[in-house]
Order: sequence, then C-alpha cells, then structure tokens
Amino acid sequence: MRSVVVACLIVLGAAASAAAQYAQPAAPTPKPAGAILIASFNIQVFGESKMAKAQVVDVLARVVRQFDIVAVQEVRAKSDEIVPAFVRAINADGSRYHYVIGPRQGRTVSKEQYTFIYDTTRIEVDPSSVGVVPDPQNKLHRPPMHARFRTKITPAEMAFTFWLVDIHTDPDEVPQELDALTGVFQAMQAARPDEDDVILLGDLNAGPPQFKSFQRIPGVAWAVSGVTTNTRRTKTYDNLVFTRPATSEYLGGWGVLDLQSTFGLSLDQALEVSDHNPVWGAFYPAEVRGAGMPPMAGAAAPVRR
Repeated sequence: MRSVVVACLIVLGAAASAAAQYAQPAAPTPKPAGAILIASFNIQVFGESKMAKAQVVDVLARVVRQFDIVAVQEVRAKSDEIVPAFVRAINADGSRYHYVIGPRQGRTVSKEQYTFIYDTTRIEVDPSSVGVVPDPQNKLHRPPMHARFRTKITPAEMAFTFWLVDIHTDPDEVPQELDALTGVFQAMQAARPDEDDVILLGDLNAGPPQFKSFQRIPGVAWAVSGVTTNTRRTKTYDNLVFTRPATSEYLGGWGVLDLQSTFGLSLDQALEVSDHNPVWGAFYPAEVRGAGMPPMAGAAAPVRR
C-alpha cells in the first residue's frame, strides 16, 4: 500500500499522533500562511448513528480542522441537526468553522446531501452562489452542489476566488456520470465572466485511468494519482479536478490523509469513521495571473508508506 501525505509539517503534523488515539486537541490546528488546503471527504452514511459515537466524531472533527474547506459527501440523515451538531463538535476547541448544505437528493428512498464545511477565519462564501447544478436530462443520480468561495488571508482585491463543485457519482453509472460531469465542469467555467477557477471534487468512484471524458476539457488536471484513497487501500475513488491554465493557484501539494496511520487506528476503527480517506490539494491564497507561481513553502517530497 502506498498512502500519500504530501504536506509541510505545519499543516498535518499536529494531527499525526498515533499515541494519543482519541486525544482532544489543545488549540485550533495551525494552517500555513502561504496556502489554503481544500479537501474532499466521503463520510459514508453520515447520520444519527455515526454522530452517536463520540470517538468517531472526535476523529472526524480532527480531520476537518486540518483543512480550510472540506467538501463532504454522503450526509444521509432525516434530521437537519446532523451537520450543525458536527460543526459544533469541530468548534469545541475554539475553531470557527461554518457550513453550507444542499438539499436531499437521489433516485431511491435513500437520499444524500452535500455540504461544504469551511474555516471562517480564512475563507468566506458568497451565499448567493450556493446551489445545485441543473440536470434536466436526469443524467446524474445526485447532481453536484456548487458554491463560490474567497480567501480572507490576503487583501480582498487580491484574494483567490473559486467555484467548488461537490459530487458523489453513482457506482453503477460511472462512465455516463463522468461524461455528464465534463459538461457540468464546462458549464461552471462559463457560469460567470469574472470567475475562471473551477474545482470539481468528491467521490468519483473512479480513478485517473477512467478520466477519458475529462480530457475534452482543455488543460484539465487532477491532484490525486497513483495511490489509493479508500480506507481498505484498494481503490482510487476520490479526487480534485481543475484546469492548470485557469487555476494556476494550484501549488502542486496534495495528499491522502490515511485515517489509520494518521490517528493510530486499526482498520476496523478506521472503517467506523468512513470507508474513504480524505484527499486534499494546496492552493495559493491570492489570484495568480500568468507565470511566476510561488512554490509551496516548506512542502515536503511525497511520503510513501
């Protein structure tokens, strides 16, 4: 198994304490000044029963605190209090996260919601931008949720702004849905003339070898390649997709936060948290035009375990 954690120590070092399996953090996790960290995490049937397990909620909260924004898939609950309660758990250490959430979706009785959870000290959302991508031809089992964000750690006139498009594909319809998502990506690129940065992220139920339809997008790229992203370490399902010409803010730093090795969990304990590991990419917090991209300060070479 080759799990990847590509990060400077300031980003993920605070979480990697295998000895303190369920220890509460003493203070909000520090984040790098020169990057924002955008993650995707399928929390697998995230609902009442998972929120009732204190040790699971603790690990989930510690995961979220590592990142500036986490696009979550598979919120599956009848109660509307699951995500608010989870955000309160995240903020129990003094952090200041908030969320936006989409409607329940799905073609069966089992409905799911997408949510973005973000650090309000470093990120803000445009409330008018939150919505679901139209799918009039019913090509997607759960049409993606979109929202536009802006960094707060640089002056407003310089801030990196970007669309996030959160998706969980149907495992039985992967080729068709990836083809439809190519159209979704291009539609989001054209959604407003003042925004060229689109990051589609989530559980694609597919890895780069299956991304042939995305090749129709000029300059397309993705963060995660060559490693597994599920908890059992057998499949590459989760990713962040963007275009390099437009999103030149991408710093080249990315990783898979392995639940077992990061938190000192057994496989069974990790599977209680989720059957997916979080994946992430690092982006420069200010808009970048043309060449001259600053390197990711303190970035380490990929660590393979």
